[in-house]
Parts: sequence; C-alpha cells; structure tokens
Amino acid sequence: MSGVSGHISGLKSAVSGSLPAIASGDSRALIVDMRDLGLKYEADDVLNTGVYDGSDHYVLKDVNLQLEEGSFHFLTGPSGTGKTSLMRLLYLSLKQTEGALLLFGEEVNHKNRDQVTALRRRMGIVFQDFRLLDHLNVFDNAALPLFVQGQKKQQYEEDVLELLNWVGLKSKLKAMPHTLSGGEKQRLAIARSVVTRPALIIADEPTGNVDHGMGLKIMRLFVELNRLGSTLIIATHDEAMIKASAKPVLEIHNGQIVRREPRGSRDKSAKKAHEDTSQPSNVIDNGGEG
Repeated sequence: MSGVSGHISGLKSAVSGSLPAIASGDSRALIVDMRDLGLKYEADDVLNTGVYDGSDHYVLKDVNLQLEEGSFHFLTGPSGTGKTSLMRLLYLSLKQTEGALLLFGEEVNHKNRDQVTALRRRMGIVFQDFRLLDHLNVFDNAALPLFVQGQKKQQYEEDVLELLNWVGLKSKLKAMPHTLSGGEKQRLAIARSVVTRPALIIADEPTGNVDHGMGLKIMRLFVELNRLGSTLIIATHDEAMIKASAKPVLEIHNGQIVRREPRGSRDKSAKKAHEDTSQPSNVIDNGGEG
C-alpha cells in the first residue's frame, strides 16, 4: 500500500484544499442528501432509457438517503432496478421528478451549467462505457482532470505515472484508447476518476472488465482514498468483492433503497456468536484459572 499512499499524498499537495481533513470526533457533513426523491420515466423518455412499459414508470420512489463525508457504500440490486439511474442522478445527468437532491449541502435542481460543472469537478466518476477521449493517449486521458484544473505537467507527471503503474498501464503511456482492451480501458477510466482525489467517487461496475487480481488492487485504491476522506458509492453485482471489503450495502428493491450490512460481516458475526455459545465451559474454565 505504500505506493498508493505515496501517490495519494502527492496528489493531496497538488490539489490542496479540494478535500479538507476531518478531525477526529467532528460531526461529518452530508455529501449526498436525498429527500423523498422520485424518478419517473414517461413516454418521451423511452428512447433514452429503454425502460418504458406503456405507462408512467417510477424507477425510484420516496427515496430518503443520506451519505456522510468519508463514508463508503456499495449499491446493488438486480439488473433494471435503477442502480444506473441513481448514479446518473448523483453525477447530475438526470433530474429527479419529485423531492430534493442536495450534493455537498447544495440543492442541485436549479443550478446552471457552470454551477453543475463546478459540482462535478468535486467528483470522480467511473462510467460503464469508460468515456475516454479517443484523441488523447493513456497518459493524457488519466491526467485530463488535472490539466483542466490548470496545473502544469511538471506538477502532476510523477503522480500520474505512479497511478498508471498501480493500475498496470505504465507500459501503455503513449497508447491510444482504440488500441486498448476492455479491461485496460476500465483501468484507465478508474485512474482518471481518482487522479484529483475527489471528494465524492461514483463508480458504476468499476471492476466488471478486469480480472480478480486487478479487481482487488482497484479496491485497495478505493479503500485508501476512503481512508483519506473521500466518500465512495460503488454500484456492483460482485458479491465476492462486497464480502471481502466488509463495507455497508445499499440495495434497490421496487424503487426503494434498503440498507444492509455486507454478508461477510454477518457471517463473521454469526460464526463468533456460535463460537461464544457452543463452548461455554471453556470460557468459564479459562476465567477460573486466572
């Protein structure tokens, strides 16, 4: 982890002020605040969404969700239940039909284009379809958010190289996106999304196109960013990754969001409870020997 920590430390100085430290014991601000939120697709939306079934269709209904600064959640649920729609609401490519959405304490519904852009610059977004710029090579795609912030290459080059090395792309610095495999594009999209150490990271199936080993490395990167203060919400079907991470889970069912603890945590708790109750005589005996 030292390489990841070193990279993050470098980025912290490069974009100082983008993510204030949270002092121990401080109450944490709400990064995401959904209040009685509803999202309804109507007839005019069918060509864009593919979910219209002949009547007004609520994808999300009466959602109340608050995510604190520095939290880490997985988002899961069967295909078609609204995971991607929820993510699109978060990165402001959709507007809710009902209720309110606040990001970083700001109500977003009446923001103009410049204000929306300013909010998005506080986010790192991993799209399922990657959204790389075809005319930029691997290095320049990864460094693009820093370039847009007005930084000079000499300020960020070392950090970007270290991050690309971490995701296994250091040998592809000059490669163009069309020459990359799906997994390589996924890793590049992830590197670009975290390169500024954003306050909020929104990832839609970030390990869907990578092998298990690389998936674990990517999760370690996300966990390290979370440890340093970033808020993460990751949509995934990968129960093994959820179990290994032991992070809380948000499940979408019938347009509602239900919180659950990761199955790995429940398994460990159940195992511990079984051990505590199945051998009471040993506990008593050991206590008596003291």
